[in-house]
Amino acid sequence: MGTEFLEIIDVDDARMIIGELVDELYSRGSEVVEIGDAAGRVLAVDVESPIDLPPFDRASRDGYAVVAADTFGAGDENPVRLKCIEMVEAGSIPSLRVTEGFCTRISTGAPVPEGADAIVMVEYTEADGDDVFIYRPAYPSQHIGARGSDIKEGEILLHSGTLLSPDKVAALSAAGISSVRVISEPSVYVISTGNELIGPSETLEPGRIFDSNSAGIAAALEEAGCSVIHGGIVRDDHHELREAISRGVEEADLVITSGGTSAGTGDVLSDVLEELGEVLIHGISMKPGKPTIVGVVSGKIVIGLPGFPVAALLVFKSLIDPFLRKLSGMKASEESVKTFKLSERFHSSKGRVQYALVRVDGGYAHPIFRDSGAIASLAQADGYIEIPKNVEILHEGEDVQVFLFE
Repeated sequence: MGTEFLEIIDVDDARMIIGELVDELYSRGSEVVEIGDAAGRVLAVDVESPIDLPPFDRASRDGYAVVAADTFGAGDENPVRLKCIEMVEAGSIPSLRVTEGFCTRISTGAPVPEGADAIVMVEYTEADGDDVFIYRPAYPSQHIGARGSDIKEGEILLHSGTLLSPDKVAALSAAGISSVRVISEPSVYVISTGNELIGPSETLEPGRIFDSNSAGIAAALEEAGCSVIHGGIVRDDHHELREAISRGVEEADLVITSGGTSAGTGDVLSDVLEELGEVLIHGISMKPGKPTIVGVVSGKIVIGLPGFPVAALLVFKSLIDPFLRKLSGMKASEESVKTFKLSERFHSSKGRVQYALVRVDGGYAHPIFRDSGAIASLAQADGYIEIPKNVEILHEGEDVQVFLFE
């Protein structure tokens, strides 16, 4: 099997096969995590607030808690004089009720004392011992955050499917929520194959290259809401790759390899997958990415990406990423696809869907004309465009959709 491709299939057919495999083999799970570990996760259920927010009537300004009627008619020329009976800081509890002719010095966030129905900002007052002169009238509820005005106990604070960004985590914490049920992260075992590969901390020798795919694919997986298990670098050896794939399907939900997919004498992934399970795709009518392999081993999907970094990333983003996001509950950013004008003419490979990296600048998408092994193109790229298989030329100034890297 390792010396030739299976039937080359269209990109749409590949998407359909992968989608059906995901639906058949995987179901979305959930787990409870502590709030400190919840950032970046997706809620599996609606979360109701266990308390009113704010939990008491509180001052939203530094100043004086007053009976609003006492301040009517106050002005620069005729200030109202009130007697201050106590000071209430945030975190403390008022002990005295405010009645006609009296007020309480209060800090932002502090509970409003009984009897008071407004806060006069300190800027519009002047204190002389216990006497306080009010230079602006107040209206009832002025600068008071009423109990439950933000959200009431039992109301939905966050809905299922919400990505727990830092602001959402803060909202949960403000409601006293210490743990939440989130969608389980699909686990993915990542392997790089190739006799020429070395780790980034090793010494570069003639004929060797640093492994970039492991880090790049791992970062893309985490962005898609997956947890990553690093399987390391595996030589182009049948036995070693078989052992690595076997470990991967035992330890993770999916296995992704890069390299070892072409129809060459040194490529063994197809043979290993046929031996351990079944190869469903080997060859997709796309550029780059033609030698992509998809198989199933022990009920787990195994995906073989091309070895060239650009090809590996583009295949992942265009074919794999959407289905992993579906499993993890992550959604693509609304800003992830935008329309730009093409800066120059682009010739594509007619008969195959082609993906091309682009740099975005000044409302234009600038194609990056490098081969799929050029690392510099990844450093320059802001996203990619997809050219249909029946299109041979994109003209300068033509509108193109750019799939932006997040």
